[in-house]
Amino acid sequence: MMQLQVLLVAGTHGNEINGIWLFEEWEKSSFLINTHGIKTFKEIGNPEAKKAGKRYIHNDLNRSFQGESFLTSNASNFEGSRANELVNLYGEAGENPCQIALDFHTTTAAMGSCLVVYGRRSADLALASLIQNQLGLPIYLHESDQKQTGFLVESWPCGLVVEIGPIGQGLLNSRIIFQTKLILETLMEQIHQVKSLNLFFPDKLIIHRHIKSIDFPRDEKGNIDGYVHSLRQSKDWRALKKNDELFFKLNGEIIRFEEQEPYIPVFINEAAYVEKNIAMSFTKRELWEFKKEWKQALIDLVHQK
Repeated sequence: MMQLQVLLVAGTHGNEINGIWLFEEWEKSSFLINTHGIKTFKEIGNPEAKKAGKRYIHNDLNRSFQGESFLTSNASNFEGSRANELVNLYGEAGENPCQIALDFHTTTAAMGSCLVVYGRRSADLALASLIQNQLGLPIYLHESDQKQTGFLVESWPCGLVVEIGPIGQGLLNSRIIFQTKLILETLMEQIHQVKSLNLFFPDKLIIHRHIKSIDFPRDEKGNIDGYVHSLRQSKDWRALKKNDELFFKLNGEIIRFEEQEPYIPVFINEAAYVEKNIAMSFTKRELWEFKKEWKQALIDLVHQK
């Protein structure tokens, strides 16, 4: 049987430093985090951006696991080269092949702690459901957004993103560090339970399915001319009603939510998304029946020969 190996990544964005700090402390004391005997590889995703105190050097690393620069390891694009390097080291055909990748992030938005799943891969949904069952974390299903692709975890057979906030970029925070450690240890414990076939999956899971992202209001020159309304700021995960306030302009104009459906906003006013023309994303909360094929896919992955 192939040895189960898990890739743990912090600092995919160089100014998200809480996971980086935790990993560095873990290097000093191997007993700091219980991995339940599972072989893990810890990587700082974007070490050059970490040194520079920036999110990235040339391009967002968490959008770089695709395209020509990724495939050719273009040395003039650090993030494309780094994405290629990580897959060569830890991908399915890499030097140290890992079956699962866990990518730890922080956000300036008031998201609390949550999981992000890209698409509907069975093993991803099975692992996310185990964590939701243990910790009650929301699951944000990011799909059907052609402007946002090339995410790190998609290059592994199973992968989840952990997002924790709010925290300013480049700042350490005791709550964020504690939450990162708790979720990491819970993930490793649940993966161990899958390995031991001593596991309990829930009957249902709550999904927040991505619908679309919206931009800030802008003037005729393309400059932002309004900001997130005070009644919307830090209200991630709270359902919107028609005519709820979204943005405010200094001339007194209020831009309101005009949809009929009670969408739920996430990543409200995330600092790193301003450059992506995203003020917030809308999701639809859905209750999904757990599927047996999800469970089997995760078990087969962990126990593959």
